[in-house]
Amino acid sequence: MKTTLTLLTTFLLAFAMPALFAGHHGSYSPNKDLTGILSENSDFSTLVAAVGAAGLVETLQGDGPFTVFAPTNEAFAALPEGTVESLLEPENRDQLIAILTYHVVAGKVLAKDVSAGMVETVNGSSAEITVRYGNVRIDGATVVATDLMASNGVIHTIDAVILP
Repeated sequence: MKTTLTLLTTFLLAFAMPALFAGHHGSYSPNKDLTGILSENSDFSTLVAAVGAAGLVETLQGDGPFTVFAPTNEAFAALPEGTVESLLEPENRDQLIAILTYHVVAGKVLAKDVSAGMVETVNGSSAEITVRYGNVRIDGATVVATDLMASNGVIHTIDAVILP
């Protein structure tokens, strides 16, 4: 019995507990703004390039606070072939701005404060937040990591690019 309990405890500590927190980063960088946090993470290089092409760097360096739902490079790669390249063209800047600002909510919303419902994005459109079985989604994209804290807001990583 004691051996079974020890094995069960070892299993929970080794496998189950990390799974509960996988995706919850919870780090805080008081001296780095949102663009600083995104720029130092190679998983967001496509997003950083898009923010630059859209001329939104200064906005994300502003006072905020902002909540950014940040798609990974894999999320951008899942778009139809040529989409990212097309959006980065100067003639498509307005469309790129609309898409990127759809990923931003005014205010600082931590994972523990998220609730289901409609949320207004910075571009003026509403996005739907759903919460099921502990999983949070925004317009169909799953939140895979939460609470990357910056001096002017918070970043939640999502697995898809959401479109207004």
